[in-house]
Amino acid sequence: MPLAPPTSSDQLIERLGLKPLPPDLLAQALTHASYVNEADATAVSNDRLEFLGDALLGLVVADVLHRNFPDAGEGQLTRMRAEVVRGSTLAEVARRLGIGDYLVLGRGEEAAGGRDRERNLAGAFEALVGAVFLAHGYRTARSFALRVLTDDLQRVKAGGALIDPKSSLQHMVQARWHEPPEYVTVEEATGEAGRRFTVEVAVRGETLGRGTGSSKREAQQAAAREAVERMVAEGGEGV
Repeated sequence: MPLAPPTSSDQLIERLGLKPLPPDLLAQALTHASYVNEADATAVSNDRLEFLGDALLGLVVADVLHRNFPDAGEGQLTRMRAEVVRGSTLAEVARRLGIGDYLVLGRGEEAAGGRDRERNLAGAFEALVGAVFLAHGYRTARSFALRVLTDDLQRVKAGGALIDPKSSLQHMVQARWHEPPEYVTVEEATGEAGRRFTVEVAVRGETLGRGTGSSKREAQQAAAREAVERMVAEGGEGV
């Protein structure tokens, strides 16, 4: 039997403040590949729309940064764009919008906590941007993307070329101790919410931060973020 999302996808469109999308296009944007593989081989996953939305977001964000930072070089602009369109940022946007509640997943992915998995959330958001573009054109897709990414763009504008926590910690640790930080996975568990990893980051045997996440990468970023905050609070220099 098909696995329908827990709430009507029409409610999502209303929540996002979008013009109605063709039902088949909206369904595709919210359909994870696991559903196609497990439940309905005739359904279409959001993979292609994700590809399209990813390209559109890159263009939209690049355009905004190019206009707002006329003196920034290519490398700086590239780092700023990466900060806005990276998976963890887009996943947080998707969480704010409640997109996870509307995903159509296979039973295995559902049981593994796929509704809150970073990769699924970021992909679904990108797919929705792609769907808006196909249904209503570039200007509407651009307006939607800028509206929901306002906080993230403002954060980058305020901080310039922000660097993700792992990269930031790498710079700080190398400057102070002249050696890289070490990440160790100290716990891995599977529960109702899916797999959870706990990672600690240390230098010379001293633990600087600890973080959890649905992937090792997410847990490492969380641990690095805590370590950076600790170092800054203790008088360390940022990057």
